[in-house]
Amino acid sequence: MSADRTPVPAANSELREFLRSRRARITPEEAGLTPPPGVRRVPGLRREEVAQLAGVSVDYYVRLERGRSLHVSEAVLDAVARALRLDEDERGHLLAVARPGRGRSRPLPAQRVRKGLHRVLDTLTEAPALVIGRRTDVLAANRLARALYTDFDALPHRERNMSRFVFLDPAARELYPDWEGVARSSVAALHLYAGRHPDDPRLAELIGELSLRDEDFRRWWADHDVQRRTFGAKHFHHPVVGALTLDYEALAVTGDPDQTLGIYTAEPGSPSEEALRLLASWTGEPAAGPPRERGPAPHRPPPP
Repeated sequence: MSADRTPVPAANSELREFLRSRRARITPEEAGLTPPPGVRRVPGLRREEVAQLAGVSVDYYVRLERGRSLHVSEAVLDAVARALRLDEDERGHLLAVARPGRGRSRPLPAQRVRKGLHRVLDTLTEAPALVIGRRTDVLAANRLARALYTDFDALPHRERNMSRFVFLDPAARELYPDWEGVARSSVAALHLYAGRHPDDPRLAELIGELSLRDEDFRRWWADHDVQRRTFGAKHFHHPVVGALTLDYEALAVTGDPDQTLGIYTAEPGSPSEEALRLLASWTGEPAAGPPRERGPAPHRPPPP
């Protein structure tokens, strides 16, 4: 009798690790189950419990969690997402990694910021604003954003990246009072991007560099958290103007789904608004009035 030569599908490691991490964080009680008596050997739910909650066979769920290509339907993935109590970002990530359109690894087309969008940045003289692209690359930043963070325009192109700034620039740990929260959000955003672009070689290069150079990044990357932050508040402690609390809005850029326009504003009449005005005057940019020709921002002094 001849041996079965049916090819075994390649394992999807991202799907496997994501499902394991989500399963481990939920207890049977949280899922509405009554755990059987005895000592549990695994944190969170067992595979058979997830299968029960999702309404699929144990064998099917085990194959799914092992990362084998099952041509799984969206209905089944929705059931698994409900069983694991995934939020909208996590559900989207599950759909992306469970049914990836994977091909050979190749560079994506270079991203360009439209001239009109550059002009929009330059007219925003009272608000820091940036265009963030793939893998958290900083594609453009106005003068006030460069004064708030760092002079991205002065960096080599490959280093113009917000995640690299957060983890590898020592000034970032002074700039963010809640550095850990910001850093975790950065990792979660990269994981979300990785689900959509698993074969991006520049992403692999970035993840490898950050994992090698920063222990925190390496540990948090293994958590497989995902998050898309479209608005909120961030706290800063700037070495020149001191404490700021800024609200941000992340707006989609039409024509390129991988570009986001981020704009920071301060509460009117607040100390943060006054600090922004001081920062604008420090950069030589007027707090209001017509835009000026783009020029290099002065270097920020190191934190005390």
